[in-house]
Amino acid sequence: MNVISLKNLEKRFEDHIIFKGVNADIERGEVVSIIGPSGTGKSTLLRAVNFLDPATGGEVFFKGVKVDKQNIDITRRKMGMVFQNFGLFSHLDVMGNLTVGPIKLLKKSASEAEAAALQLLKLVGMAERAHHFPYQLSGGQRQRVAIARCLAMQSEVILFDEPTSSLDPTMLAEVMAVIRNLAKSGMTMLVVTHEMEFAREIANRVFYMDEQSLYEEGSPEDIFNNPKKPKTQEFILKIRSFSYEIKNRDFDFAEMLGGVENFCFRHAVDKKIAGRLQLIAEELVVNIIAQHYGECSLKVSFSSKLGNYTLTVGYKGANSNILEIIGDDLPVILVKKSAKTVKHEYIDEVNIITATL
Repeated sequence: MNVISLKNLEKRFEDHIIFKGVNADIERGEVVSIIGPSGTGKSTLLRAVNFLDPATGGEVFFKGVKVDKQNIDITRRKMGMVFQNFGLFSHLDVMGNLTVGPIKLLKKSASEAEAAALQLLKLVGMAERAHHFPYQLSGGQRQRVAIARCLAMQSEVILFDEPTSSLDPTMLAEVMAVIRNLAKSGMTMLVVTHEMEFAREIANRVFYMDEQSLYEEGSPEDIFNNPKKPKTQEFILKIRSFSYEIKNRDFDFAEMLGGVENFCFRHAVDKKIAGRLQLIAEELVVNIIAQHYGECSLKVSFSSKLGNYTLTVGYKGANSNILEIIGDDLPVILVKKSAKTVKHEYIDEVNIITATL
């Protein structure tokens, strides 16, 4: 069953679009990690889901019911939110922070609310600090209290907005352990985070946001091991790259080769590898693909995560591996000899040859 459905959601400030066309369904018990570069609308999307900062277009459905001004207060109680700055009431102790909502909004008695709060504090390892005030707690402890407060409101969904961003490594481990346990218990969660290993570990699904949209989504295996789209690849694999477009057979090959050389210089590429990259670019692009197809594209990349260099050339047309067609001509021999691997793929009517060093 879908707990949350987003239909063509859009957020803009005057003429500036934060995101648009966001469509997603989140099922009960699902944990979704939302990742991406800073400024791509991750936190804004989260705030739009529970109407803290309503979207300017599209619709949000909670358990099949459209969320609007008439039912937002009831819905928001079911969608707790944990902020990066904790959001605790400074004038209340830990117990007060956990009981004020259930007493005032859920109409529980003080004794009933306190008994439930104590059980939740035990769950997050904070029972012995029930009567401490926020200023007496560490960042990790305050965040655990904030999570318990959401649970005290009997939330069915918890939205986490960078819950570990202001924590040191020790405190971070405390909070991550609590969130892991919630994931194991079947709590539905949306987690905006920059902690990639954490995002990978807890999630059933990952949303990658870029280009003012939900750019790519998939399982942790898909996104972290085999991202399909270029910007996801660059973000996940920490890729630095140089690109060059070839429009016809008479292109300025010296400019292209100079670009490859400059890329190698800027990123302190080993001289032997730099020489091989330039040789592959010259033979594969200048002497093979541009001569046969005219129009093509070159991309040279380095992945700090994978520790390898790739040179990719794409050309449109029918599915055809030009290296196999040409056979044992000298340019082909030089390309294959200079790279560790050379492979051909055909994706969206584009032939892609990738040489990996």
